[in-house]
Amino acid sequence: MSSSEETLRQERVLLQKLNLTLVQILKQEWPHNWPSFIPDLVGSSKSSEILCQNNMQILKLLSEEVFDFSRDQMVTEKVKKMKESLNGEFSSIYQLCEFILQHSQRPSLLTVTLQTLQRFLTWIPLGFIFQTNLVNELLNKFFPEPMFRNDTLDCLTEIGNLSDLEPQYDPLFRKLFHGFLQRLNDMFSTDVNLAPVFENGTEEECIFIQRLALFLSGFFKAHLKVMEGTPESQQDLIKGMFYLVRVSEVPDTEIFRICLEAWHMLAHGLYDTKKSKGSAGVLNLGMNGAGADGQDRQFMYKQVLTGARQVMIANMAKPEEVLIVEDENGDIVRETTKDTDVIAQYKTMRETLVFLTHLDCDDTEQIMLSKLTEQVDGSDWSWNNLNTLCWAIGSISGAMSEDEEKRFLVTVIKDLLGLCEMKKGKDNKAVIASNIMYVVGQYPRFLKAHWKFLKTVVNKLFEFMHEIHPGVQDMACDTFLKISMKCKRKFVTLQSDEATPFICELVDNLPSIISDLEPHQVQSFYESVGCMLSDKGPQVSIDRSGVLAKLMGLPNRNWRMIMDKAIQNVESLVEPSTIKEIIKILKSNNRVCHSVGPLFTTQLQTFFLDMLNVYKVYSERISAAIAQQGAIATQMSLVRTMRSAKKEVLRLLNMFIHKSGPPEAEARAVAQGFIPPVLDPILGDYQRNIAGARDPEVLLLFTTVVEKLKSHVVDDVPRIMESTFECTLQMITVNFEDYPEHRIRFYQFLRAINLHCFPALFNIPPAHQKLVIDAVVWAMKHTERNIADTGLEILHELLLNVGRTPDIAQGFYQQYLLALIQDVFAVLTDRLHKSGFKMHSTLLRHMFHLVQMNQVTVPLFDPVTAPAGQSNPVFLRNHISNLLITSFPNVTKSQVGAFIDGMFDLKMDLPTFKTHLRDFLVQLKEFSLEDNTGLFSEEQEMATRQQEEAVAAQRSAVPGILKPSEIDNDL
Repeated sequence: MSSSEETLRQERVLLQKLNLTLVQILKQEWPHNWPSFIPDLVGSSKSSEILCQNNMQILKLLSEEVFDFSRDQMVTEKVKKMKESLNGEFSSIYQLCEFILQHSQRPSLLTVTLQTLQRFLTWIPLGFIFQTNLVNELLNKFFPEPMFRNDTLDCLTEIGNLSDLEPQYDPLFRKLFHGFLQRLNDMFSTDVNLAPVFENGTEEECIFIQRLALFLSGFFKAHLKVMEGTPESQQDLIKGMFYLVRVSEVPDTEIFRICLEAWHMLAHGLYDTKKSKGSAGVLNLGMNGAGADGQDRQFMYKQVLTGARQVMIANMAKPEEVLIVEDENGDIVRETTKDTDVIAQYKTMRETLVFLTHLDCDDTEQIMLSKLTEQVDGSDWSWNNLNTLCWAIGSISGAMSEDEEKRFLVTVIKDLLGLCEMKKGKDNKAVIASNIMYVVGQYPRFLKAHWKFLKTVVNKLFEFMHEIHPGVQDMACDTFLKISMKCKRKFVTLQSDEATPFICELVDNLPSIISDLEPHQVQSFYESVGCMLSDKGPQVSIDRSGVLAKLMGLPNRNWRMIMDKAIQNVESLVEPSTIKEIIKILKSNNRVCHSVGPLFTTQLQTFFLDMLNVYKVYSERISAAIAQQGAIATQMSLVRTMRSAKKEVLRLLNMFIHKSGPPEAEARAVAQGFIPPVLDPILGDYQRNIAGARDPEVLLLFTTVVEKLKSHVVDDVPRIMESTFECTLQMITVNFEDYPEHRIRFYQFLRAINLHCFPALFNIPPAHQKLVIDAVVWAMKHTERNIADTGLEILHELLLNVGRTPDIAQGFYQQYLLALIQDVFAVLTDRLHKSGFKMHSTLLRHMFHLVQMNQVTVPLFDPVTAPAGQSNPVFLRNHISNLLITSFPNVTKSQVGAFIDGMFDLKMDLPTFKTHLRDFLVQLKEFSLEDNTGLFSEEQEMATRQQEEAVAAQRSAVPGILKPSEIDNDL
């Protein structure tokens, strides 16, 4: 079929299918049942160029299957044999490729041979590359030819990416790169602007530019130090870098991301070397012999790095904080979704530009200010140019010294504010406003040091809060919150030339400032002012409670009006518009509570009992609706709105308890003043309601109460448990799926009681105590990992608490210990809970060692039926042995005996115990056929965590790498 041109063309699709089928057969039969396949294929190739072309396709497919796609489809041993066979017979394959490249005149055959060769280059022995004429043929015969250029460049990229080779290959890579640059220079010089070529060129030319990016980026990442090794290769290196600058200027995101990797690597490496050589800034990447010294090397890269800075600034990706974008129609709109690729690209570009700024701050500043001048004078004005410039300016926050930053930012902010006044048109103003807000939000250090600028910026944000262009108000509120967090003290203390602290002026003018904002924006504004009020340092002399009362004046007046109406007619509370207004007021209070902290107690006292009465009214109305219409009532619009209001009450109470603390909200005062009135309306309602109308926020609230107020509420815990425990347990033990939020909240609640109010667990009726243990065991058996892990942690903490409480310990052990050991063994060996192996080991070791150390003094067995002199260790040993032998018939008595001996060995520390347990599990037939990586998840997680911590430590050591929002210095 592939022996004639016409048949080849007519049956092309069928031939491709036959080729794929043949490769699938080879994966099964070659080399053991068809050892002569490669010689047969090579031999037949010499009879016809058309047949040879198809044979090359088969070899290409075979290489892909064996080396690229084999991991998930073939067993390791099979892959290893096929690789060895291909390696062993590659000599004849290479001779065939070489013969074709030297003698064939058929373009389609030459193309497929180059493509096949490219697949081989990743794994063939290096001798075939460097001890033959291959590189010379590729560079001088095929690369200059447009027809073969792209496939040849693919081959050269594979060769150029080979790394970690012996030093003897270094001169060969230098020679390769030198020859490549000569051929590339014949096509175009480093001065040529590739952007128009890419935009107006053919598809082949665009592909060439992309592959050129891959070659240059890959080569520099693999061989930068090699190229710095001699004066001649340094010249080639710099020339190649200028080509990379040109390629980076091409308006294509994928090409830019390829180049970005090389720029990040270069800038990071240069910065690290500068850092390691000390403040003198001597750059030397550890070259020896003919390598340049530090100063020469720094000078060598100077112009290249200027080009890299210009490219970074001109192409800066959009930061997460910017909400205003240009859509496909050229309109300025509010961003609706986050592009994770752009966010990742911004992170890499930001780091690269920070490193480049550290290497030459003056050059970065000069480039940015000259670009800003072009925006102001209009010579290069465009939305995109201004955006990328301002995103770049914001991204280098912290990379300059304070003096440099001050000089730079004064110019930037003045120019941007002037530009905003000068430009006409809503869209223009929206773009400039977005950029002003982004830049100022990134430089809190500068704003803290310069009050007049800070005040000007904040007043400008207040202006933008009246700008109804989509996204501007949101961004103004976000930036105001960011500045409030970082500069809070400036607003609550008296500044020079001011009559009063700024916050006093702000709350006086608050109604007019927020008059055009949406409800969610108003709530953000309240949070910002609450954040300022949270500063209670010695310099703060304002009456914080008084300012808070003034701040909350508007919502408090609205609340009072609603309550006055309700006194006249309680039906007014259940009007949809009233419920929605109540929800808005509660949300604003919640945001203020979140930011202001314990001071909020003075605000809560003003409407606390009213709020509980509102909760009670809505509870009664919902219960009445359910009584009349059944469970379907929970889906009615009015009932859902009332439930939303109830949830907001619960969230506000939860936030208040969570933020409570000295001096305004001491734990004892909160426990005595706020908790008793809460219990009846909230707990009674939860207990009485049908399952579908119970709010999981109730469980979250009482979890927070127990965690925060601890022993101060220990007497209330039995009452809380009585109202929540049994009814919730009935909801979540029907199956493992229903009521997922109740489920996780319930176990968090149980864990909080166990940790902070443990005595209360044994002040409840015995039947409820058994329910607690049953609930913990039910959690351990969950296939939902976070619930199973919570159950294991609760059990571990419970056992530790029991051990510290002698008067209940023995009764607990007698009733529950044996069953708990069996339950832990059950989840350990069911193959569904491998990720919990660490806690399974911890629990079993703890319980076995309790028995072995005779800390369990009551019998775990029935004394009536047990033989005379029976002890707990002997009984437990026999009981677990029988359990394992019965459950796992494939293990022998001697294996079980050795395993049980280890379980009782008091000398085993936890890591040794885990290894002992893991070894036994792997012996089980059920585990031996499975992927057991879950048993090692603790070690893998620890290695990942250590790696992340090392990266974080490395990043935090570079000024400017961490965003201002990631640095904790909020004052």
